[in-house]
Amino acid sequence: MMADPSTSLFSLEGKTALVTGASSGLGRRFATCLSDAGANVILAARRTDKLDALAEDLRSKGGTAIAVAMDVTDQSSIETAVKTGWDEMGRIDILVNNAGVAVTKTALDHEEKDWDFVMDTNLKGAFFAARAVANRQATDQQGGTIINIASILGERVLKQLVSYAAAKAGLVQMTKALALEWARYDIRVNAIAPGYIITEINRDFLTGHSGDKMRMGVPMRKFGEESDLDGPLLLLAGEGSRLMTGTVLTVDGGHVLSIP
Repeated sequence: MMADPSTSLFSLEGKTALVTGASSGLGRRFATCLSDAGANVILAARRTDKLDALAEDLRSKGGTAIAVAMDVTDQSSIETAVKTGWDEMGRIDILVNNAGVAVTKTALDHEEKDWDFVMDTNLKGAFFAARAVANRQATDQQGGTIINIASILGERVLKQLVSYAAAKAGLVQMTKALALEWARYDIRVNAIAPGYIITEINRDFLTGHSGDKMRMGVPMRKFGEESDLDGPLLLLAGEGSRLMTGTVLTVDGGHVLSIP
């Protein structure tokens, strides 16, 4: 069940949101949540087949949605997608920088291609997507909001995720740096740092024996569901956070508190 957008603080009527990595998982959920709150949605990912189906589903429920191809590791692809979305929708008020990848290897086994793949997607791609949108928002002087999807591993670390943790830590600092620079344009930059959220990709692992052992390390003794991010997303996207910038909202059941 989606968060209730009935209050004006959570209503996104008349706003347009661009969601990267929208073809599956959390990106798909974010796009659906924003659409349910009244936003027009631009769905972005490398492959558009799943995006087209999602756009059609959102339109069938009364929403407005388009799909654009975007490879966040390719600056020209980012610029083209942002321009297309901006031109078709009139502007982009909200950017959700969700596209992300992970390579699970020990540090000694990490190769240059692994490091570059994670950094180019999770950090460099997020920066250039934010810059492409913010350039237009600053020019038309109507402000906007950028929401970066970070991780609790931007604050703490686990083994075999060195590049992911480094990229997410960089994303947290980038969020604060951009918030400081772009406040003069009324562009707010915030982040959500989820803990372990059950999705279609990790459900079997997190609900299995190994997941149960990991879950016992979470103070609330549970993993998050995708719906647990609806409220934080709508808060940062809407008027309820109009005085918030440079903020990182941790949504993890207290997990970060228990990681050494």
